[in-house]
Amino acid sequence: MTDLAHSATRRRASFGGWLIADRQRVQTVVTLFVLVLMVVVFGLINGRFFTVTNFQNLARNTAPLIISACAMTAVMVARGLDLSVGSVLAASSVVAASLAVKGVPLPLAFLGGLVFGGLIGFANGWIIVRMRVSPIIVTLGSLNIARGIAYLITPSAILVGLPPRWSDIGTSNLGPFPVPILIALAVVAVYAWISRRTKFGKHIYAVGGNEEAARLSGISVDRTLIILYVLSGVMAALAGIVLSTRVGSGDPNIGIGFELAVIAAVIIGGTSLSGGEGRILGTVIGAVIIGTLSNGLNLAGVEPFWQYVAQGMVLIAAVVLDRRVNEQVMRLGARS
Repeated sequence: MTDLAHSATRRRASFGGWLIADRQRVQTVVTLFVLVLMVVVFGLINGRFFTVTNFQNLARNTAPLIISACAMTAVMVARGLDLSVGSVLAASSVVAASLAVKGVPLPLAFLGGLVFGGLIGFANGWIIVRMRVSPIIVTLGSLNIARGIAYLITPSAILVGLPPRWSDIGTSNLGPFPVPILIALAVVAVYAWISRRTKFGKHIYAVGGNEEAARLSGISVDRTLIILYVLSGVMAALAGIVLSTRVGSGDPNIGIGFELAVIAAVIIGGTSLSGGEGRILGTVIGAVIIGTLSNGLNLAGVEPFWQYVAQGMVLIAAVVLDRRVNEQVMRLGARS
């Protein structure tokens, strides 16, 4: 009996150690299972869900979310948060559209939007690290500032009269693949490479794991955080350009609530609210879950307001799951 007890203890310790080491892999598998289940359910509810046209629409609609969520993942891994991405998305797209209307060549107009997003991100990061202000407060303030700038640029609401090629990015296909999702996949590849293969990626996880220890080991914590917020602003601007070229106008009203969808995608994907943990692959699956939920409910004829309710419930469920998993891992770690 004693040997059996010791054997059982060793098995529990081994399982606990495996779960701690592969926690994110387990969460990725779970979220992938949830995604597959959602696809099956929505396909049974409405046969149009499995059409090529619908999958192309799903890819176009999800691309901006994937782009911004990749940047948000890096920010949250480093124990940061950026609530301004929805407003930066809108303001950057309006900046690009206003430049295009004035005759600026489209590449330069798009570059202007990206620069604007980067400047907002730099301001966020600089205030957070230099003034030691909570990222929630700083980015909540810039959320309102960026949205106000969008309305100031175009007080008549929607910018029209854009060049004919304005919509090429948002509506074109490369073979069967929409250009927006190809842009999103390129962003995913870059962020996956940064997080797994570069020294900067290791610095991100070190800062999120223990900021003071990262400082003592020679990592420039302030510079790392500022770069992350700049990239978050640039990716929000890129998401805005992709979205505005899809709708064919510069609209200061787009992106309202976008930041909540981005945060939900990141948390569903397994990024820990306490920092130090997160995977780009999990975030992509989380973003696709959010996009599939919206797409499937649309096809099912559910009113848009109920979709907000569903997204809010998914976000709360993801946060609760994250907390429970962390508690369980801590218990198993203590037993091991």
